[in-house]
Amino acid sequence: MRQAHSVEQVRAAEADLLATLPDGALMARAASGLATAVIDLLGGAYGRRVLLLVGSGDNGGDTLFAGALLARRGAQVTAVLLADHPHAAGLAALRASGGTTCPAAGFTPPAGLDVVVDGIVGIGGRPGLRPDAVAVLSRLTGLPMVAVDVPSGLSVDTGEIDGAHVRADLTVTFGTHKPCHVLYPAALHCGAVVVVDLGLDLPEPVLEVLQPADVAALLPVPAPAAHKYTRGVVGLRTGAAYPGAGLLSAAGANCGLAGMVRHVGPDEVGNQVRAAHPEVVLGPGRVQAWVVGSGGGEDAGTELATALADGVPVVVDADALAHVRPTPGAPADPPLVLTPHAGELARMLDMRRDQVEARPWHFARHAAREFGAVVLLKGRRTVVCDPDGRTRVTTTGTPWLGTAGAGDVLAGLIGALAAAGLGPYDAASVGSWLHGAAATRASADGPIVATDVARALPGVVRDLRGQAQ
Repeated sequence: MRQAHSVEQVRAAEADLLATLPDGALMARAASGLATAVIDLLGGAYGRRVLLLVGSGDNGGDTLFAGALLARRGAQVTAVLLADHPHAAGLAALRASGGTTCPAAGFTPPAGLDVVVDGIVGIGGRPGLRPDAVAVLSRLTGLPMVAVDVPSGLSVDTGEIDGAHVRADLTVTFGTHKPCHVLYPAALHCGAVVVVDLGLDLPEPVLEVLQPADVAALLPVPAPAAHKYTRGVVGLRTGAAYPGAGLLSAAGANCGLAGMVRHVGPDEVGNQVRAAHPEVVLGPGRVQAWVVGSGGGEDAGTELATALADGVPVVVDADALAHVRPTPGAPADPPLVLTPHAGELARMLDMRRDQVEARPWHFARHAAREFGAVVLLKGRRTVVCDPDGRTRVTTTGTPWLGTAGAGDVLAGLIGALAAAGLGPYDAASVGSWLHGAAATRASADGPIVATDVARALPGVVRDLRGQAQ
């Protein structure tokens, strides 16, 4: 499991570790890891031209000591000093190793630079950058950028953007991921992220990112004596406004993870579902989870009420989301998984879409508490929030997944996982991971449609099972 920790958690863990180490030992570890990452990026150090952007505090110290190590390996290192009082020992080490410095005022980039190292602001900095830093960065456009711990100017704990910031090609972070490394929109500006292990003893993370082994461990697997009913029955209640959505929801549910799929809806939709998926059973009956809302229509509220009366978990999508009522301070009964995109969540919270897109984690957590439900906010980095505060971020997927009907496939898939026995939080986060992985598999870096994603799901599950055995 990849984990992300808050600034407060990291600072506390660093303080505990510092109490057991000689002075400078922790910074030496960080600087060594940073220098190694820069050398790996460049394919060597000798003769390379490296520019350091150095702010104050420990972040500047890490950068200066890494620069000293690079200079000793034969790199030509220049540091632009963006602080009145840079880290004294780091500055001395850089100069002793043959590195040079220059002020920010009137800065002109040296010729032939191979890489720029952003050590302007560390994890304790506020969002945005000072004008002098912005002026220096404006003269470095197009050069490879390595950020130290986090790209300067981003909101570390929220993943939000407020003001000027660095856009990194590589971020070398220390001890653990931070929220900005995995949450959009900030993650878009972190590039590849490398974690340097500092030996920190960290608490429970504020964010989790599932990895293939985690998903494989959570997948529902039939017992030796299983049959279709013990494996779970997922029910679909879809509308006639967009009958294709019902078909796609059925395709996601009919991926094989549940024992049976049952469809309840208008005859014209049911007949199309049966023609496309002859395994699906039409008509009411007992289920272990419902999926409601795909296909929309005026009856979405009635269909939701009927599904809720069964007392089993309900995945609420599309038009049905407008009929979910808040239960602040109390869990929804029965359990709900809400699957809005940013526009739908904005309507549910009486906000603007751009507000939700700028602060996805904030509003997904707020909605999870407000509705007492697991909230899966769809996006390039889908966020899954539980009312108890837990959050998982999905990093699988491809921009080609932004296609009509993909959300209907996802809703059906989550319903199948819930019917097969996963709790709402696991069903939503595992479903999102599988959905993204299937899209990547189907796409092969080319265009896809939603049915391609559904068809790829069994292959993704088989691969995961094979890796786990």
